[in-house]
Amino acid sequence: MKNKIDIDQLLKGNRSSLAKAITLVESKRPSDRVEAQKLIDQILPHTGRSIRIGISGSPGVGKSTFIESIGLHILEKEKKIAVLTVDPSSPVSGGSILGDKTRMEKLSRKSDVFIRPSPSSGASGGVTQKSRETILLCEAAGFDVIIVETVGVGQNEVSVSNMVDFFLVMLLPNAGDELQGIKKGIIEIADALAINKADGDTINVAQKTKSQYESALKLLVPHSFWKQQVITCSAIESKNIDKAWDMICEFQQTSKSGGFFQQRRAQQSKDWMWSLIRDSIEIELKSRPELTKIIPELEEMVTKELKTPQMAASEVVKKFFLN
Repeated sequence: MKNKIDIDQLLKGNRSSLAKAITLVESKRPSDRVEAQKLIDQILPHTGRSIRIGISGSPGVGKSTFIESIGLHILEKEKKIAVLTVDPSSPVSGGSILGDKTRMEKLSRKSDVFIRPSPSSGASGGVTQKSRETILLCEAAGFDVIIVETVGVGQNEVSVSNMVDFFLVMLLPNAGDELQGIKKGIIEIADALAINKADGDTINVAQKTKSQYESALKLLVPHSFWKQQVITCSAIESKNIDKAWDMICEFQQTSKSGGFFQQRRAQQSKDWMWSLIRDSIEIELKSRPELTKIIPELEEMVTKELKTPQMAASEVVKKFFLN
C-alpha cells in the first residue's frame, strides 16, 4: 500500500487514517499483510475499551433501521459509534455502500459516527475475514461502541458471537413460522432476541412471537450469569429502542462484575489465534508449486471416488510438512 498509515492521526480518531488502515488490513497482497500485522501490533495497547455488539437477522428484518435508531439513542449518551456492515455482493460493484448510506442517512451525517461497509469476499460466519482487525482499529481510533451488522442468519453465523461482547438476533413478528425457520444454534448463542416491526397491525403478532420464543428459551441451557431476554421493538418508530440499549448496558455490567466479560474476550483471542494459524497454513499450502500441482489431481480422484477424502488430505499434509 503506497500511503503509509499515520498512527498518531489514527489514535486521534482521524477518519481518513482509519479508513486507510481498514483498507490495508483488508488487502490480500502479501506485502500489505505484513504491514497490516505490524499496524495491529502497534495499536493493540490502545484497544479493548469499547462494547462490541453483533447484530444479525434475515434480510428484511430491519437491521439497518434498528442500528440507525439505537445509534441515535446512544449518541445522546455522548458516545462515539462505529458501524461495520458486511457487503454480501461483489466487492467490485460497491453497490451496498450507497445502500448503507441511504438506509442510515441520519446516522451517517453525525460527526461521532463512522460507518464502514466491507465485502464479505465469501467469508463464512456473516462477517468479513478481517472483521476482528477492523474492530481493533475502530477501538484504537476512540470509538466507544462498535456495532457489527452481519449478513443474514446462517449456519456459520456463530463466528459473529466469537468476536463481540453482546450478540443480538433480530426476528420478524411471524410467530410459529419464524420459530420453525430459525436455526437452533443461533438462538442458543444469542444474548437476546429482538422482535422488530412491532407496530401497527403487527403488535399482537409480535407479542405472540415474543411469548413463543420465551417458552422456547426455557428449554435451552441458560448462560451461567445471564438469562437470555426477548424484547419487542419498532425501529422505524423508535419504540423500545431505549430498552434495548439498557439491556445491553445491563449485560455489560453483569458480565464484568462476574469476570465473564474478561473470560469471554480471552477465549475469543485464543480462538482468533487458531483461526489465523489455519488461514496462514492454507495460504502457504496454496502457494507451493509442488502442492498446487497435485491438489487438482487429488480433487479429481476424490470426486471420481478413486481416493477417499481422508487419504487425499493425508497425502497433502505429508507433502506439506516434508518440504
